[in-house]
Amino acid sequence: MTLFEITAVLMVLTALFSFINYRVLRMPTTIGVMFIALVVSLGIVALGWIGVDIGQSNFARILNVIDFDQTLLHGMLSFLLFAGALQIKLEDLANNKWVITVLATAGIVASTFIVGGLTWLVLGFLSIPVSFIYCLLFGALISPTDPVAVIGILKTAGVPKDLETKIAGEALFNDGIGVVVFLIILELALGGHEITLGRVALLFLEEAVGGAVLGLAIGVLAYQMLKRVNNYQVEVLITLALVMGGYALADRIHTSGPIAIVVAGLLIGNQGRAFAMSETTREHLDDFWELVDEILNALLFMLIGLEMLIMPFTAALFMAGLLAILISLFSRWASVGGAVLLMRTFRSFSAGTIKILTWGGLRGGISVALALSLPTVPERPTIVIMTYMVVVFSIGIQGMTLGRLVTKTYPAVPGDADGVRP
Repeated sequence: MTLFEITAVLMVLTALFSFINYRVLRMPTTIGVMFIALVVSLGIVALGWIGVDIGQSNFARILNVIDFDQTLLHGMLSFLLFAGALQIKLEDLANNKWVITVLATAGIVASTFIVGGLTWLVLGFLSIPVSFIYCLLFGALISPTDPVAVIGILKTAGVPKDLETKIAGEALFNDGIGVVVFLIILELALGGHEITLGRVALLFLEEAVGGAVLGLAIGVLAYQMLKRVNNYQVEVLITLALVMGGYALADRIHTSGPIAIVVAGLLIGNQGRAFAMSETTREHLDDFWELVDEILNALLFMLIGLEMLIMPFTAALFMAGLLAILISLFSRWASVGGAVLLMRTFRSFSAGTIKILTWGGLRGGISVALALSLPTVPERPTIVIMTYMVVVFSIGIQGMTLGRLVTKTYPAVPGDADGVRP
């Protein structure tokens, strides 16, 4: 099949699943699409077990052609991150800068080691041979929360604004730290470069700091261009070029594309929106990027659901995946709880913060992409299965129940017509 035919098949399926969800299930679009894709995948696999092949081999061939790592990390992610960053106010981000910084740095590192240690113990108990360094690698790729999943579901969860900024801000910025930790551990696992404090610092500078500087530079350039134009078609085109060109440049110079696009998106969404756009441009820009965000989110979560067709499941790996879900939740609770308790010495937190931050720390396509990007080593199938099951649980169960947990934790003020929560 050609690339156009593959894209057409995926888009038709996404539209069909979105229609079924809207008419029947009434779930949030991303969750509903992934759920339907997952059910369809399980149905196709089950029929295959009894000798009825209704296209599993064809679907598997299509999914194998799609490089999930390239498709998400070096394609769709740039658009999704920019659309998310456009909606976040710098003032809200500045008010929570220390919380976001601690969660996106110390929290990620702590979670990596907690997940790695517990996974090593669990896999040893299940007699699944995975070395400690690869258990740490699993911890590194599953610890960062996914901005795509988080921001998409927070829109409908009703989380209080201050807490929503903490969760979304952490998700937007923890990719840089997560990638650095992932790359360091991967080099150790593969026996590559000698890992020293200097190399860790260099990787951090290249990925996180370099990405931020690049994002600021391209954001300022786009801002100056927007100020000199009063035509919404041209201005939307400038933002599109900013996202695609900026991410491609970041890849080329080996710095963090996600961080570059987030920084650029924050600049355009705040300074650009306030000083470089007319009201008409703001409306069209918001409508365009909201539509891009919705379409790509639906397509991404449909792909996650269909990935079930090519997952190498066994009974032991399925059990490892179930235990990995518990491990990821515990590590999130421990790392978030430790960070919040530490910061309570100099700032206050509302009741239920740890609970909401834990349950709202969703994992998504980025973790799956990192797992699938691993080289062909014996440990790869185990890591892929555990990652996939954690992500499906995170999006399907945590995402679906986050709104109820928020409502229970922050009930509407009696007599308040707007249902404002403290």
